[in-house]
Amino acid sequence: MDLHTVTEVISPAAPGSWRPGDAWLGGGTALFGEPRPHLRRLLDLTTAGWPPLRTGDDGVEIAATCTIAELAERIAGHRIVRQCCHAFLASFKIWNVATVGGNLCAALPAGPMISLSVALDGTLLLIGPDRTERRVAAADFVTGEGTTVLRDGELLRSIHLPAAALTARTAYRRGSLHPHGRSAVLLIGRAEPAGSLTLTVTAATRRPHVLRFASPPQADELAAALGAIPAEEYMDDVHGRPVWRRHLTGHYAEQIRTELGA
Repeated sequence: MDLHTVTEVISPAAPGSWRPGDAWLGGGTALFGEPRPHLRRLLDLTTAGWPPLRTGDDGVEIAATCTIAELAERIAGHRIVRQCCHAFLASFKIWNVATVGGNLCAALPAGPMISLSVALDGTLLLIGPDRTERRVAAADFVTGEGTTVLRDGELLRSIHLPAAALTARTAYRRGSLHPHGRSAVLLIGRAEPAGSLTLTVTAATRRPHVLRFASPPQADELAAALGAIPAEEYMDDVHGRPVWRRHLTGHYAEQIRTELGA
């Protein structure tokens, strides 16, 4: 879609260049997906020269401008990363343009980079228009369908995934009304060596929900934790009704509990 109100593209852009009427531009697959008549300028981050990935003893730092293709290629050894990349069900064109940061900032319930970042206890680095920095847990970043904690002029610089979470055992379940349809339910379980279990619910709900258990839960304990998710949190659209999404969430959660508890 053409953004016909945009009169200027600033490339490369930096945090201090933002003003009202601007939008940060990554891959643009979400930005150009709907009318945005309030925009006047685009601030291009893809030419900022940020290294897509940096790996250290403490984990992996993913630049917001890292494309899905780069992520899938460079840390393909981690099964959960590969699974979340393939959850896009997108063409190679989208894989080579869409960015990890853009998927997070779009805050769509089905965004698989949201699922990945939250499930692996990611931390996001945000930079304000005055260059002040703050770090936010990935689990707290998305606040609802299409909404985040980003302030005016703030940008997402990078996502840090800790090494311990990357190397933990994981279980992945994804459901859709169509074999090639948008994710309607996406659950990721993560088991720690000490015996704790973390279950992340996304796609089915308007924002991510993280359930943490100090030890492997029993079936009724898991069901009670899922029951605490408010009914109004479940999405209701052409990709699935709330009652179906809730049922499938419970079904997949029990599968994950069994798999990781084996």
